[in-house]
Amino acid sequence: MNETINTWEVKDRNYFLLNNMSPLTYTLSSKHSRRFPLLFFDEEKGYNREIRYATNQKSIFVDEQHGMATLEHIVFENGTLHVPKEKQNLQKLLSIYHPHKNRKYTELDVVANATNELESLEAEFQAISMARGLEIEHAEAILRVEMGSNVSSLTSKELKRDVLLFAKKNPYLFLDLISDENVELRNFAIKATEAEIIKLSNDQRVFSWGSNGKKLVTVPFEENPYSAFAAFLKTDEGVEVYKSIEKKLK
Repeated sequence: MNETINTWEVKDRNYFLLNNMSPLTYTLSSKHSRRFPLLFFDEEKGYNREIRYATNQKSIFVDEQHGMATLEHIVFENGTLHVPKEKQNLQKLLSIYHPHKNRKYTELDVVANATNELESLEAEFQAISMARGLEIEHAEAILRVEMGSNVSSLTSKELKRDVLLFAKKNPYLFLDLISDENVELRNFAIKATEAEIIKLSNDQRVFSWGSNGKKLVTVPFEENPYSAFAAFLKTDEGVEVYKSIEKKLK
């Protein structure tokens, strides 16, 4: 609280309701009552202080207000509320003290929004740049996470197009996947299953050879089966299995 007060900037401020709420009007509690408690615990004073918004008072704390208080409602219109810099008491009530901040409404932070937007644009640019240079097999492995087995029916040009669209639409997930060393191995395992070189049991707990039913690996409980098989392929035994499957896929 003190840090916010000490760095307080006098400026116009905007607030908006959370959860995509945008009713024609929405009235926020502006004074303490038994039904709608509006209290702020002051650590320096050691007790709860009653809050009340009055247009003719400098303070929003009742114990600092003097004389007759001119009360006023706090009303959001279409989900938003603009408070000019001249209304410092209302701004501080909404930005610092109101218990419903970040629960029912929040303050629009232009700098933070611009920073987040810049980070998103940079991630999108990086993702698209990396997607352009992907080999077809790697593009297929990444798209399989998004599209499943439908990837197998795509042509090379369709794969290149769709991986670029995926990178643009969800750059953070794309960047995570492209740095995941197991993505290609998971794709390899799925392709082997689709080709019936290996089989996954109906309960998705056991991989076995498709030709003779010999068990290859048991999937640990609550683990993705293809992630488990990808990890298996990196073991000494799994390397030999990989080589065998690779020959059959060609």
